[in-house]
Amino acid sequence: MMERILSVTRLPHYRLRLRFTDGVEGEVDLAYLVGSGVFDAWRDESVFRAVRVDPLTRTVTWPGGLDLCPDVLYHQVTGKPLPTQSDKASSA
Repeated sequence: MMERILSVTRLPHYRLRLRFTDGVEGEVDLAYLVGSGVFDAWRDESVFRAVRVDPLTRTVTWPGGLDLCPDVLYHQVTGKPLPTQSDKASSA
């Protein structure tokens, strides 16, 4: 099972501080996403500031149903490889 997000803290310049279920904490810089595709809404910083942790999926979400994969965020924080399809199938 991959780790999920316990808490999120907004930081300046489209960065987030995340804490995961295994205790790992770190920052991710999401500025590169602003203005592209569904992330166009983040041009309005008040939308980005509305980030929260969804209590069911344990990932970060924004109004309008926008969310980010906790596996990718964990990889960005730790540098550990993303799970492969075979990893996911064997843990099911």
